[in-house]
Amino acid sequence: MPARALLLLLLAALAAAARGCALAPDPAASCVGLQLRTCSDGAYNHTTFPTPLEHRSREAVEASSEYILLSVLHHLLEGQCNPDLRLLGCAVLAPRCEGGRALRPCRHVCESLRAACQPAFDAIDMAWPYFLDCHRYFAREEEVCYDPLEKLRAGLEAEEALPSGLPPTFIRFAHHSYAQMVRVLKRTAARCAHVAKTYSIGRSFDGKELLVIEFSGRPGQHELMEPEVKLIGNIHGNEVAGREMLIYLAQYLCSEYLLGNPRIQRLVNTTRIHLLPSMNPDGYEVAAAEGASYNGWTSGRQNAQNLDLNRNFPDLTSEYYRLAETRGVRSDHIPIPQHYWWGKVAPETKAIMKWMRTIPFVLSASLHGGDLVVSYPFDFSKHPQEEKMFSPTPDEKMFKLLSRAYADVHPMMMDKSEHRCGGNFLKRGSIINGADWYSFTGGMSDFNYLHTNCFEITVELGCVKFPPEEALYPLWQHNKEPLLHFMEMVHRGIKGVVTDKFGKPVKNARILVKGIRHDITTAPDGDYWRLLPPGSHIVIAQAPGYSKVIKKVTIPARMKRAGRVDFILQPLGMGPKKFLQGLRRTGPGTHAPPGGANPRGAPAEPDLEPLGARRPPSAGGSKPWWWSYFSSLSPHRPRWLLRY
Repeated sequence: MPARALLLLLLAALAAAARGCALAPDPAASCVGLQLRTCSDGAYNHTTFPTPLEHRSREAVEASSEYILLSVLHHLLEGQCNPDLRLLGCAVLAPRCEGGRALRPCRHVCESLRAACQPAFDAIDMAWPYFLDCHRYFAREEEVCYDPLEKLRAGLEAEEALPSGLPPTFIRFAHHSYAQMVRVLKRTAARCAHVAKTYSIGRSFDGKELLVIEFSGRPGQHELMEPEVKLIGNIHGNEVAGREMLIYLAQYLCSEYLLGNPRIQRLVNTTRIHLLPSMNPDGYEVAAAEGASYNGWTSGRQNAQNLDLNRNFPDLTSEYYRLAETRGVRSDHIPIPQHYWWGKVAPETKAIMKWMRTIPFVLSASLHGGDLVVSYPFDFSKHPQEEKMFSPTPDEKMFKLLSRAYADVHPMMMDKSEHRCGGNFLKRGSIINGADWYSFTGGMSDFNYLHTNCFEITVELGCVKFPPEEALYPLWQHNKEPLLHFMEMVHRGIKGVVTDKFGKPVKNARILVKGIRHDITTAPDGDYWRLLPPGSHIVIAQAPGYSKVIKKVTIPARMKRAGRVDFILQPLGMGPKKFLQGLRRTGPGTHAPPGGANPRGAPAEPDLEPLGARRPPSAGGSKPWWWSYFSSLSPHRPRWLLRY
C-alpha cells in the first residue's frame, strides 16, 4: 500500500542517517540547549548529558534506535497518541535540566498514557518501548517530578476573559480556533458542573483532542432508561457551520438550564446529550488558514492523512444488501469485516467507532455544509452502479419522521422559494434519502444504523461551507429550534427493561418489531429504546436460553414521551434430551450461515479487537512488517521492539 511504502522509505532513510553519525562523547554534565528536532516542542529547552539511557551527546541520542522510533511513531501508530508519546519519550531521551540538575518526569503521566496507548502498539505487533518503563524512568509525585505534557495542555486550559460588562450567559457568535473552542467548552462545563462535563474520545492525526461536552442529570454515567443522543460537527474540516452551532448550543443549554428554562431542564434531566463540535480539527486548521472569504470548496475537507472521514467507515451497506436476500439471517449489528483493517483507517474514525461501542446511543445527527437539506440512510445505493437510487432502510418511516422533525421547524428549509439555497429539495419537504441524492460508501450514518442501535441523519446547514462571521448569528437563529426539536425526538417510540424472572437484567437481548427487519439490543443494564412511528406494533423480546415474549403496543400520533414496555423472560427448559439435541445442532460439523452469523442468526462477535488483546506470532515465526528496517540499525538490533 502506498502509505506503508512511504513509511518504510522514511524508516530506511532514518536508519541510513543513523549509521553515518559519529558517537562523539561529551563529558559535560551541565545544562545545555535542547537541539533535538523531534523534541523541540517540549515544555523545556535545556537538557543534560549523560542521559538516563547513557547517551553522552546529542549525536549519540540522534543515532539511537530509541530516538528514531520517536521520530516515526506518529506514522507507525497512524496518529494515535500523538504528540503525547513523543513528548513522553523525549523526557527520557533528553531529560529536562534546570540549575545543573536533571528533573524526572512524573510516573502517573506515564501510567495513564500507557493505559490509553497500549492497544495502538498491540495493533502493529510492537512491544511497549522499554525506555517508557513507568517505574524505572519516571518519578512518583512525592518525589520532585514534572508533567512532560504540560505545554500541550497549557494553551487549552488558560482562561479567556469575557469582555467586561457582559453576563456569563453571553454567547460570542464568531469563529472559534481549536484552542478557543476547547476553552469555551471547558468553561461551559465548569459553569454547569452539576449537569455538564467534558471528556475526550481520542485524538486527531495531528494530536488534537476530540473533545466532547456532555449534558445530563448525572454527567459521566449512563442512567437506567435515559436515552443517549449525540451531535457531531465538522467531519469535513471546511464545513464549519456545524462546529459553531454545537459550540453555541453547549453554551445555550448551560445558560438556559441555570436560568430555569423548563424545556431545557426537562431535556437535560431526561436525556444524556453528547456534543462533539469538531471531528476533524486538523482539516479545520487548513480551512481556517485560508479564511471564510477565500476558502475553496475542498480545502481542508480531509483530515491530516488526506482521508475523507465520511468515506472512511466500514462499508456494511453492501453486506446488508447481501444478507437481506437470505431468510432467517440477521441483517443488523453487522460485524466489521477483517479486510477493513487492512486499509488506512483514520484515528478520528477509530475514535468514533470506539465511542459508539462504549455508549448505547439511540439517536444522532451529523452536521455538514454545502446545501440545505436533511438526508437519511441508506447513503449507498441498492445497486452499486446506480449513482442515484432510492434505497430505504427497514425503518424508512421513522427516518422520515426524524428528518422532518428538523426540516419542518427550520425557517429556511420551509421557505417556498425554489431559487433559494436548497430550493431543488423543496418539493420533497427538504428531506431526501441519501442514495436518492447521490450514492457513496463508507459513510458514518449507514455505519451507525447497521453496526449499532443508533439512528443517524445528516443535516446540510447551508450552501456556504465556511460562512463569514456575520452570517453565524442568523444561522444559529435558524438552527436552534431544529436542534432542540430533533434531540427531543429521542423520546419517541418505546423503552423499557428486559429482565429474567429474578429481576436480573438481560444484556444483549433482542427487541424485534414485526414487519421491520431491524432488531435493537439491550444495554448492559437490560434497558432498551426502540424508536418507532405512531401506530400499532407487535414487539418481541428474546435472548439465548429464554423463551420469547410477545406484546402488542399502540403508539398514539401525538405521544411525545416514549411508552414503557418491560419484558420478563422465562428460562427455557433444558432436560437431558434437549441438551443432547443442542449439542448435535452446534457440534463441530455445524456450519454458520453466510455473513458472519451463527446458526441462530445472531451476528458474530466481536469485530473490534479487545483493548489490550495480544495476538500470537504469525505462522513460521515471521517478524512484523516494520522489523527489517529497524533491524538495519547496526550494530545493535532493537529486539526490545519485538513482543515475541
